[in-house]
Amino acid sequence: MLSLLWPWILCLVPLPIAYRFMRHPKQTTMLALRAPGLAAIADQRNTGRYANLKKLMLMALLYICWISALSALARPVWVGEPISLPTSGRDILLAVDISGSMEREDMQLNGKLVNRLIAVKAVVGDFVIERDGDRLGLILFGEKAYLQTPLTFDRKTMQTLLYEAEIGFAGQGTAIGDAVGIGIKRLQSRPENHRVMILLTDGANNSGELDPLEAADLAARSNVKIYTIGIGGERLEEWGLFGQTITNPSADLDEDTLTGIARATGGQYFRARNPAELSTIYERLNELEPIEQSAETIRPATSLFHWPLGLSFLSALFLFALNGKNNGFH
Repeated sequence: MLSLLWPWILCLVPLPIAYRFMRHPKQTTMLALRAPGLAAIADQRNTGRYANLKKLMLMALLYICWISALSALARPVWVGEPISLPTSGRDILLAVDISGSMEREDMQLNGKLVNRLIAVKAVVGDFVIERDGDRLGLILFGEKAYLQTPLTFDRKTMQTLLYEAEIGFAGQGTAIGDAVGIGIKRLQSRPENHRVMILLTDGANNSGELDPLEAADLAARSNVKIYTIGIGGERLEEWGLFGQTITNPSADLDEDTLTGIARATGGQYFRARNPAELSTIYERLNELEPIEQSAETIRPATSLFHWPLGLSFLSALFLFALNGKNNGFH
């Protein structure tokens, strides 16, 4: 279906006709300086069929040029048939920790030791692509929390933005409470039984303005279900000047708080010590019951302004060609 975004512009179509009938006869010569086409019409003083035919041709080209230009300005679009969007999913916000501690290399991925964020990107990126029919959003948090991607059906863009996240973009601290707060704000406009948040971190809340358990209470009152994931290895062997030392790289992980957030909101806490466990966790999350949503449709629109614009340009070329020939130019 053809539609105009700015149809009111077509009200200017009769403007040249009105001007032609309202202008003073003495202005005919002056007009030649500004509109060669109209000047050519004004100079057609000879009688006869040829003169009248050329006058009509010039007049027609002028109006075709004018109407085509106005049609292009009116922004014509072709609106296609309605396309149904996927509607059998959930609204899921993924909150991913990108604080400085995520740089710790204690994850084995494809036989190579990598940092925690790389492992998260590999697993969560696949999870995003698999969520066909869900609206997904991305929150990144460190010392501050911010919404990287609002809820969208565009899983590919969501995955790309996740892959582009870098450690330290949001500061070195960990603001778990603020991340939950942003999630609540973004999910409140969605149906109550659709609101799901998956929060992944490797540390404890040490930044931000909102306490994580207070944020969990707000989430529970807003019917936001939060699944929490604690990531990080439990045993790391390192060699130094005094020989081998064994450390717990996840000593800072606040599992009690993460468990409390999940319990308060009706979710569940998971522990991921390696990419394989993390992948298993997201497989379990994939088993969430889908909730039917109201059907949504979009109508794709294709811009067509270049067609009338091209016609206007061609008409102007013919107009000046005829006018030049009429004035003796070759």
